[in-house]
Amino acid sequence: MPEGELCRFGILTSSDRASSGEYEDISGPAIEGFLRDALTSPWESARRLVPDDKSAIEEGIRDLVDNEMCSVVITTGGTGPAPRDVTPEATASVCDRILPGFGEHMRSVSMKYVPTGILSRQIAGIRGSSLVINLPGSPRSIREILDEVFAAVPYCVDLIGGPYIETDEGVIEAFRPPHARRE
Repeated sequence: MPEGELCRFGILTSSDRASSGEYEDISGPAIEGFLRDALTSPWESARRLVPDDKSAIEEGIRDLVDNEMCSVVITTGGTGPAPRDVTPEATASVCDRILPGFGEHMRSVSMKYVPTGILSRQIAGIRGSSLVINLPGSPRSIREILDEVFAAVPYCVDLIGGPYIETDEGVIEAFRPPHARRE
């Protein structure tokens, strides 16, 4: 893809209470805040707010990838062990391939901060030429995890045919092997 091409990010918040208006979604805006801080290449976002319902989450991810043409979809919420936490199952059902390293690393990051990080079931996968990543619902956890795993996102997007994502190295340094870097 040409340098400077716009990257569309889908942000899907899964929350019964936020989707019913019981409280404001603060997790989706936390992800957008990270992207504003971290990205230097052109981007825009499309947001979805759905209940903790497997079919609603599946439809939201499919819509963001297939209709909104998002190269990256970041979900927040629904990754714990509670019965209504079904985001990983929904993600796995709409992805072509799972990238286990993301989930492993995200749990290890969470474990640095809270012992309950071991309960997290977040995953990442690929649908077509889009990367889908599950994050927990806490804005603090979102930032802690993105600060560590986002370095791998731009090169992953390169490998699956998405736009070239550039970051502010003062915030997060994207890793690419020397042969994949653009000067």
